Amino acid sequence: MSKKDIFRGILRYLKPYRVSLVFTLFAALAVVAGQLLAPFFAGRAIDCLIGKGDILWQELAVYLIACGVSALGAALFQWPMAVAGNRAAYGVLSDMRIAAFSKLSKLPLKYIDDRPYGDVASVIVADAEQVSDGLILGFNQLFTGVLTIVGVLGIMLAIRWEIALVVFCITPLSFFAARFISKRTYSTFQAQTQARAEEAAFVDEMLAGLKVVKAFGREQTNNEIFGEKNEALRKASLRAVFFSSTTNPTTRFINALVYASVALVGGFFAISTAGMVAPFTVGYLGTFLSYANQYTKPFNEISEVATEFQNAIACAGRILALLAEEEETPDGGLIALGRAAGDVKAQDVSFSYDKKGGLIEDFHVDVKAGMRVAIVGPTGCGKTTLVNLLMRFYDVDGGAIYVDGHDIRTVTRASLRENYGMVLQETWLKTGTVRENLMMGREDCTEEEMVEAAKAAKAHSFIMRLPQGYDTVLGGEGILSAGQKQLLCIARVMLCRPPMLILDEATSNIDTRTERIVQEAFAALMKGRTCFVVAHRLSTIETSDLILVMRAGKIVEQGTHRELLARGGFYSELYRAQFEA
Repeated sequence: MSKKDIFRGILRYLKPYRVSLVFTLFAALAVVAGQLLAPFFAGRAIDCLIGKGDILWQELAVYLIACGVSALGAALFQWPMAVAGNRAAYGVLSDMRIAAFSKLSKLPLKYIDDRPYGDVASVIVADAEQVSDGLILGFNQLFTGVLTIVGVLGIMLAIRWEIALVVFCITPLSFFAARFISKRTYSTFQAQTQARAEEAAFVDEMLAGLKVVKAFGREQTNNEIFGEKNEALRKASLRAVFFSSTTNPTTRFINALVYASVALVGGFFAISTAGMVAPFTVGYLGTFLSYANQYTKPFNEISEVATEFQNAIACAGRILALLAEEEETPDGGLIALGRAAGDVKAQDVSFSYDKKGGLIEDFHVDVKAGMRVAIVGPTGCGKTTLVNLLMRFYDVDGGAIYVDGHDIRTVTRASLRENYGMVLQETWLKTGTVRENLMMGREDCTEEEMVEAAKAAKAHSFIMRLPQGYDTVLGGEGILSAGQKQLLCIARVMLCRPPMLILDEATSNIDTRTERIVQEAFAALMKGRTCFVVAHRLSTIETSDLILVMRAGKIVEQGTHRELLARGGFYSELYRAQFEA
């Protein structure tokens, strides 16, 4: 994404805050006016001190009062200027984060699957913060800096254009220096941002799998890998800081050059015009020297802003790149499925994640409403992929999947997924109470319905042993065992009672005794409902109406448990491998 596109994107987010920006600009104008008038009145006050015993007291008092009022006015407008600028900057920060987080829900699952979670989180949290920091500096310092430069040059030209011309001729040095530095800082800040995201992603990944890391004694190896990533971030940060830190001494040198030039030329004019009708007085010289400082100071600030802005642009580029990602095909114009009967048919289905083919090919199956279908096969044969296709987390590359005769690509995703209840092998519970987790799919359910579902899933007894029962806040690893988490996920689905179920190794984390009890609960729940059960433990699917045996993305066998054993094929081999010993 080019800088021009990034600027356009930032301006798009600034548009709702144009009133705040206009107010910031007018407040900055008032601040600059006060800051410029104060030296002018101070210079005129100096000229009231004509000589020993010769002081224009009345005029001196007027100029001093005017100087004080100007300084006070500049100070008073600083606060509303900062408030308005910060409101716009933090508003943009909030809007960007909301848009980015909302975008995640609209992106295809492939986007999340292809990226580390820490990298995505870094874009929404850290990068957005850097953008707001750059905008705050821009609003608070850029406006006043530009207005100060223009105002000082205007007053200098009005009083003595020759000195203003000297200042104006030296000014391009600051621009050349700033341009030279900013070109190099942008690429270095890009590298720093990327290195920071990689480190955050690694930390997130290692924290999520810390138990496995400890179990395999990988602490030292991970420390070394983290050290390498941290060293890369250190080098990138030092390089970025080095180039950005050259801005201040460079501009200070140019500032000193401007001040010395004004002092030298102004002193010459003060001596050479003495006694003339319109002399360049000592008061004017003092005013010009003060303006020389005010003129050069914004260049320091603008250079600092430019450096920080390069960082902000690099971070904004990552956010806007996320927001520009292609979304899932919209559901506009599609029909709502309504409550399905449960007929599911896959016809000539082919699919692969990299679109190169080879994962699922020529897949056919016809499932009638109320059937219990088991899907078995070796690891990597496409069982979980089939679940992703049924739920439309991914769309098929070829062929079609039908529910009640409707191609699922012609119905809205929300209405399709409302008809499925899904329990996965990987349990997920949000930070919140047990009640909030159970009611995630049915927020309008009654207390009695929730308790009934928990009892059916054999979860009620251990929930009541928790410190606050159903109001216990979950979020720590030590509160629930893996099996208890799985039971809560099962209870969550039981509460929704959808017409179709997908159970992907749903009882894998439950002990054998509890598994039998839960299987009985599942049997009652699945009665009259279409159910797809992905299983490795073949003992859990012996009573299925239909067993699909998958191998290399294809159904190589299908039938009941007895029929498949009698054939002595691939299913029979899998079964004997588990139970003959």
